[in-house]
Amino acid sequence: MIEDTMTLLSLLGRIMRYFLLRPETLFLLCISLALWSYFFHTDEVKTIVKSSRDAVKMVKGKVAEIMQNDRLGGLDVLDAEFSKTWEFKSHNVAVYSIQGRRDHMEDRFEVITDLVNKTHPSIFGIFDGHGGEATEYVKSRLPEVLKQHLQDYEKDKENSVLSYQTILEQQILSIDREMLEKLTVSYDEAGTTCLIALLSDKELTVANVGDSRGVLCDKDGNAIPLSHDHKPYQLKERKRIKRAGGFISFNGSWRVQGILAMSRSLGDYPLKNLNVVIPDPDILSFDLDKLQPEFMILASDGLWDAFSNEEAVRFIKERLDEPHFGAKSIVLQSFYRGCPDNITVMVVKFRNSSKAEEQ
Repeated sequence: MIEDTMTLLSLLGRIMRYFLLRPETLFLLCISLALWSYFFHTDEVKTIVKSSRDAVKMVKGKVAEIMQNDRLGGLDVLDAEFSKTWEFKSHNVAVYSIQGRRDHMEDRFEVITDLVNKTHPSIFGIFDGHGGEATEYVKSRLPEVLKQHLQDYEKDKENSVLSYQTILEQQILSIDREMLEKLTVSYDEAGTTCLIALLSDKELTVANVGDSRGVLCDKDGNAIPLSHDHKPYQLKERKRIKRAGGFISFNGSWRVQGILAMSRSLGDYPLKNLNVVIPDPDILSFDLDKLQPEFMILASDGLWDAFSNEEAVRFIKERLDEPHFGAKSIVLQSFYRGCPDNITVMVVKFRNSSKAEEQ
């Protein structure tokens, strides 16, 4: 009897060893227990999952409602959706700006024109900040400083050794130095992009720091880049960062020191101190008589996350007769396409296009 019992136990032991105690079996058992515990015993987790599903359904329903209202012509429905929605309109400039899905509105813009006396070129600016007071500081200071220097320059233009390009570069770098002095004292690590366009009768000059972007529609409907983004993954920028002893890493996007998704900016004093982020603008000039442009688009990167240069030009070209020259429509379309960022778009119509419309 005892011998039979031992034989049975030995058999059970072999079964356990060869079937139940195999690594594959134990792994599957652990997974099964974890899933059973998750679905039947973790009430808090189940509540979170249910809440997330409800939130997703609510967002989908809200976007569907907005899109339906848009198709019905009710574009103003979005005005109530964001705590910060700004717009601007003059005879040849329109701006539309929304907070979008971000918790804070950090985009800013500025328009300074003198159409009567023409004491200086028109100034158009787009600034996209990342935290703190940097954006507001640049928006309030830089255009006014530029205006004063441009007025002085226009008074004695023929004898001056300066140019629009040198004035832009000098003042952008000067504002960055001011910011670093002020923000370092208050430990404000904020920064901002800077896209500035100077428009005179025959010349367009564009300075860019960061990843806000400008594009122009010429007389043939072609998209002409007015600026080039400063991104860490670009070969030129990557080499410069490496020479400075820095690095880039991928965290949803390529970032300098794993922090900043652009390689040039105004502000950002901790990265400036390391010399891995710089304020140096790229500046391009364009002959308006040669291009005979119809309009230009200046926008924060929220637009360019959803549109290519060519798509944006085609979209605006079809909507120039709208109250905001298409700026409002393309901002809302960027939101519909899922842009998670603040979105600011400025459309500037050129004099040639206005004459063509009058004719």
